[in-house]
Amino acid sequence: MKRIAVMTSGGDSPGMNACVRSVVRCALAKGIEVMGVKRGYYGLINNDIAELDSRDVGGIIRQGGTMLMSARCLEFKTEEGQKRALDVLGGWDIEGMVVIGGDGSLTGAKVLSDLGFPTVGVPASIDNDINGTDSSIGVDTALNTILDAIDKIKDTASAHQRTFIIEVMGRAQGYLAMVSGIVGGAEIVVIPGQEPEKEKVIKSVKTAFISGKPHYIAVVAEGANSADKSMTETLASYVREAGYDVRVTVLGHVQRGGSPSAFDRLLATRFGASAVEFLLDGKTGVMTGLQGRKIVPVPFEDVIGKHPDLNPHTLSLAGILAK
Repeated sequence: MKRIAVMTSGGDSPGMNACVRSVVRCALAKGIEVMGVKRGYYGLINNDIAELDSRDVGGIIRQGGTMLMSARCLEFKTEEGQKRALDVLGGWDIEGMVVIGGDGSLTGAKVLSDLGFPTVGVPASIDNDINGTDSSIGVDTALNTILDAIDKIKDTASAHQRTFIIEVMGRAQGYLAMVSGIVGGAEIVVIPGQEPEKEKVIKSVKTAFISGKPHYIAVVAEGANSADKSMTETLASYVREAGYDVRVTVLGHVQRGGSPSAFDRLLATRFGASAVEFLLDGKTGVMTGLQGRKIVPVPFEDVIGKHPDLNPHTLSLAGILAK
């Protein structure tokens, strides 16, 4: 290969820039030109492409977001849009593509691969909901952002002996809630698919304060629902019924931003380097996956439409450690 392209797509996550930097510099070190596709599949279809050199990616390893930007693109889901994408790639003499993003972005990468274009995906999603990898780019940074918020909220919660319900991201996956709840010392963690019984929640809150705890912290995944309303609202109503003051904090998109952690910078760098190696070795139609300490190629068929299960033993620790 003499020229490859790299794009970031879908929701941004801290470490995407570190991965772009790695792809560019590792490819250049092997004498390969790199083209940056701006605004994801939208930019690909609309020919928003520019060459990247080593200086273009200088200093971005510490920056959150993505220098290549991202955008939605419904047109790429059509045959006409996919043909347009291939025409653009051919017009630039691009011979391979690295796609950095979440499940939807990797689905697009599989489409390109199925159409015969050499493609390697890199998992980047703070939700850690991508199958075939122990961790995705951005997960560790998001967890540290959440943990910082929990620690600060605990200070004010303790000052007023108050209950706080903290809603975190994660969509249908409860990984962020589970891990941040455990390491943040929450009294209760609620993930999608689990609805705590009203009586148990009320008893839990009362027991906590009667036993002398200065606060009660609940961490709830945004995808957890109860009947026709969110679990966050439901828990708040339970606490009020128990006779205690409650405050709700929805962390929202603050979890997506910020300078990536050391772990995410290294993971993104390793993923980027491996993606280039896979392309050159002809290992395409795959995603880079962290399994144990190794980066391995994971076929798109084992990734798309599948989601990793949460470890039930790890989840049970939240209740045990909250006593």
